Amino acid sequence: MAAAELEYESVLCVKPDVNVYRIPPRTSNRGYRASDWKLDHPDWTGRLRVTSKGKTAYIKLEDKVSGELFAQAPIDQYPGIAVETVADSSRYFVIRIQDGTGRSAFIGIGFTDRGDAFDFNVSLQDHFKWVKQETEISKESQEADTRPKLDLGFKEGQTIKLNIGNMTSKKGGAAKPRVSGSGGLSLLPPPPGGKIAVPPIPPPSSTAIANHVTPPPVQKSCNASSADILLDLDAPAAASKAPVSATTDLWGDFSTASSAVPNQAPQQSNWVQF
Repeated sequence: MAAAELEYESVLCVKPDVNVYRIPPRTSNRGYRASDWKLDHPDWTGRLRVTSKGKTAYIKLEDKVSGELFAQAPIDQYPGIAVETVADSSRYFVIRIQDGTGRSAFIGIGFTDRGDAFDFNVSLQDHFKWVKQETEISKESQEADTRPKLDLGFKEGQTIKLNIGNMTSKKGGAAKPRVSGSGGLSLLPPPPGGKIAVPPIPPPSSTAIANHVTPPPVQKSCNASSADILLDLDAPAAASKAPVSATTDLWGDFSTASSAVPNQAPQQSNWVQF
């Protein structure tokens, strides 16, 4: 009851001109033929609307001006006995109309324009194609509900193991890093802290230069004057411990060689005089 209350009527097709014919009863199994009707003298002329409510379609024949319902034909399936095509034309159909008391009758309808007949036929085909899809979907959902559901939850005490890269191996050591490139070089991962910030070197300031202490100069002699210290000159001859006479030859005479032993007769010199 709740599902029936939610159903609404939708319009599938509207054609402003349709002719209705009273047809003779079919006496054999052969199809209907429009040539047996009085096509030049239709029994009624009006408007045709094709509507749907739920899975049932309705062909409604209405007055053009007032919209009063002349007759309607409920259709449960198409093609079927409720709507049939004729054997000799594509513009004429035979429909089964019903009244509120359950009585039914077969009448013929026809369109002046062939395009109107095509739209009428396609609207019914599309509706029942949708009904077929809805039936299949509903059937699949019912079968899915009847199937036993899989219990994919963890049982009590059940655990799983995950194999994640760069984790500790079975021997207790860390997993080896992957080899990058053809040279076999292994690249270590970057540090966890991101980039290492190197502290900048401060420029030398005037305060550091002023605080710099220069070691005092080494004094060579206490008797040296300040000029000798600044010019780094040798001590004067007077300050030396063993004064040497200007006439004394430090190297001796190259022409003769003195004897190393006193009171010994001089020997012939080995030096060659230049």
